[in-house]
Amino acid sequence: MRFMILLFLSLPLFSFSAGKAKAPTIPPYPQNPFVIKLDIPPIESNEDSAGSIIVADLDKDGKMDYLVTRRGYVSAYRWDGKKLWVLQVDLRVGGAAESEGLPGHHGAGVQAGDIDGDGKTEVLFLTNDSILHIVDGVTGKEKWSAKPPVPQGAKRWEHLAIANLRGKGDRDIVLQATNEKGYRMGRYVAGFSLDDLRKGKTSPLWETDDILACAHNGLRVADLNGDGGDEIISGSILSPEGKELFRVDVQGHLDSVFFADVRPDIPGLEVVALEEGANRTFLYNTNGLIWVKDYKGQEPQNAAIGDFDLQRPGLEIWCRSRYDVEQKPWVYDAQGNIIASYELIKVAPPDWTNKGIEEIFSIWWDGSNRQLIAAKERHKSGDVAVIDPLTGKFIARFKDKADRLYVADVAGDWREELIVLSGNELHIYQNTAPNPNPNRERLWNKQWYRRSKAVWNYYSP
Repeated sequence: MRFMILLFLSLPLFSFSAGKAKAPTIPPYPQNPFVIKLDIPPIESNEDSAGSIIVADLDKDGKMDYLVTRRGYVSAYRWDGKKLWVLQVDLRVGGAAESEGLPGHHGAGVQAGDIDGDGKTEVLFLTNDSILHIVDGVTGKEKWSAKPPVPQGAKRWEHLAIANLRGKGDRDIVLQATNEKGYRMGRYVAGFSLDDLRKGKTSPLWETDDILACAHNGLRVADLNGDGGDEIISGSILSPEGKELFRVDVQGHLDSVFFADVRPDIPGLEVVALEEGANRTFLYNTNGLIWVKDYKGQEPQNAAIGDFDLQRPGLEIWCRSRYDVEQKPWVYDAQGNIIASYELIKVAPPDWTNKGIEEIFSIWWDGSNRQLIAAKERHKSGDVAVIDPLTGKFIARFKDKADRLYVADVAGDWREELIVLSGNELHIYQNTAPNPNPNRERLWNKQWYRRSKAVWNYYSP
């Protein structure tokens, strides 16, 4: 299949090593926000939930570049805002996963990494005909494509995640699909060698039609137990070989799934999952369930995981609540104890929407070890803010018309920025206060961070 490449600009003006680059190697953005104008159609309304943003070092200069998608388009923009390429293509993105299939609301539908060891970044995505496309990260030129067989009962492959399944690095891919009929869940999963696919060998390394999927978002991958390979993460945890290691016992379905080192006293990373039905929060790992809790029978729906209280061991779990208006968040500590709860409307600015917040990310904002949360106004193209998750206090607010929000370290001092998609512009907001720890190693050097930022959607940032 041939794509129409709308525009390709020259090679990067900057050249920095991508190794273990510390903060001073990358200058801050010269304006706040830094604005990148996009040559793709704008998001038409808040109801248009297809497509989103991820970042990756496309030109290997040590800076993170931007991949922005929407129905019909994949686009790449350099760190400094220069357009690299735009592809007009039948990209696999959509709205509600349970009715349209994966990757769900705000899923970007695109991956990036050096998948063949040539020192260059490739961009990967699926089209609606189930073809996996691999294009050059700098030029957008197609390198190769493959069409893995679609599982019986599914319409197409819908979701993808670069993975390390065989201990050879980012040389594999995991694909996921929902059932074609009825309430759609991503029960079909298969792991493939990318080198095999490139050579025309489309048989999977393994496959299953029985993963316990989240209802609204796709699987995620990360090396949870430190064995050198990526586990497949959802309501089930699968080993790199596709063997089920653990499955939570749900009464209803799961809305969201996250992974983090919630319990540093336990080896490896843990998974947090939120249930709709019995309205519980689960903490588990490859060895089994650690705890399951509920708070007054309220549905958690969305969460953020981070070190919100430096006086407590481990990480905290902030749960948003589901209320249509006047949200009532609560916070668990690493042991599952409630340590905070409040009504958001009582602490938010008076002109903030009473529908609350959405697209909630934990964020390293001020250069300390304590994390905060970032969010946008709910159910509207509105403002974005940095918030204290323990109290709901608004630390910083930026007037905008945000259609999407993404949080990642892109300005280069290891702190994270708010990346807003507003119409057909990106707005990057950075903390302009001096960083008290400017020489800290960048977050991108951590595998769990790269994995968490590569695959996300509305329910599981």
